[in-house]
Amino acid sequence: MNALKKVVIRGAFWTVAGYGASQILRFGGNLLLTRLLFPEFFGLMALVNIFIIGLNLFSDVGIGLSIIQNRRGDEPAFLNTAWTLKIIRGLGIWIACLLLATPLASLYEEPQLQWLIPVVGLTSIIDGFTSTAVYTLERHMAIKKLTLLELAAQAVQITVMTVWAAISPTLWAMVVGGLTYSSVKLIWSYRLIPGYSNRFQWESSAVREIFNLGRWIFVSTALTFLAEQADRLLLGKLFSLELLGVYGIALMLSDVPRQVVGALSIRVVLPATSKLTDLPRPELRAKILPYRKRLLLVTIAGMALLISAGDLLILTLYDERYADAAWMLPILALGIWPRLLCSTIDSSLIALGEVHYTAIGNFFRLLSTVGGILLGFNLAGPVGAVVAVALNDLMYYACVNFGLHREGMGCFKQDLKATALLLGSVVTIWMGRLALGIGFSSWQTLMSALPNS
Repeated sequence: MNALKKVVIRGAFWTVAGYGASQILRFGGNLLLTRLLFPEFFGLMALVNIFIIGLNLFSDVGIGLSIIQNRRGDEPAFLNTAWTLKIIRGLGIWIACLLLATPLASLYEEPQLQWLIPVVGLTSIIDGFTSTAVYTLERHMAIKKLTLLELAAQAVQITVMTVWAAISPTLWAMVVGGLTYSSVKLIWSYRLIPGYSNRFQWESSAVREIFNLGRWIFVSTALTFLAEQADRLLLGKLFSLELLGVYGIALMLSDVPRQVVGALSIRVVLPATSKLTDLPRPELRAKILPYRKRLLLVTIAGMALLISAGDLLILTLYDERYADAAWMLPILALGIWPRLLCSTIDSSLIALGEVHYTAIGNFFRLLSTVGGILLGFNLAGPVGAVVAVALNDLMYYACVNFGLHREGMGCFKQDLKATALLLGSVVTIWMGRLALGIGFSSWQTLMSALPNS
């Protein structure tokens, strides 16, 4: 246990440090691009990325998670079979891009989608050939090497996009940047572990083991895509491309805490829990909850600032074209709190092989998102639609916590205390703003976004 604690702490440090550096790079690149490119470009690329992500998730059979979780995850035959499946999947995704490009361009009345989707989809082929060394390092929580790989690839991507956009401010800057990122990861992945290599192999028993876990992973990730991307799919028809691009900026910033916690969950909590699944459930739960409490306390500090002062961040760093993001950000940030609570513990369900609870949660989250957006937009225009997106994680939280309770891993009391502390912190900061004379100018922008205002 002492050795595992050291690995967990080291993995957590590199995950948080790497993600922090990654967000600084991403945020800085985003600020530069918003000054070089039009908001419509961000809206169009948001649509493209939705479909590419969707194809990836609809074809996800849990190859990476199988390597991390399976007892055979270090065997060459298992790894080579997984690599072969990855390549087949990547080629299949790109073929699907070719087939769907024209119908989607017609549906959204955007002819550029006809060439954008296949070109951006080339990243799926590149990613398919990436070495399984990436998952092996995740399995053993060797996060430092992975962090350096991702930061280097991101730095090269941002440099390429910024230089291209400065010379030629077109969509190609964002397209080529994405292809560059995948290419750097591909090349570097084969240098992560000395002597580590992949070759084509097909072992039937390995395929069966991957698909045994993968059948629920497939259902869960497919529903995850529909639940998480349904907002942009619907808003792509309800919002203008400009407003969709602004919404994408607010969503990106509001999602930062969830991505940090999600990275910790997959790279630290899941591998660590997978090594302890032989323990009785009460003992396993007792080992996890104290670490979860510390993670929640750190998360609350960041979330309180984002919710109560996120509008100031938008108004300070972005020009007036993105003013609507100032009222969107606090609403969306508050809305991800139930999902954050789940992300700190739901990987234990994956480690235990009980993936179906998250799949069911994403199904109800999907229904909530679609119904909520349509109803909210009809009642209150863009504001109603954004509020509906913010509320959609409540159903996911209910299903996951039901599963945690059934599996002896429940933590509802801890969630209540954390939520009370978050809300108290937000109110305190709001009162401080008023005392300092820092108003809420974004409130006026919100009111103007309401119908008949």
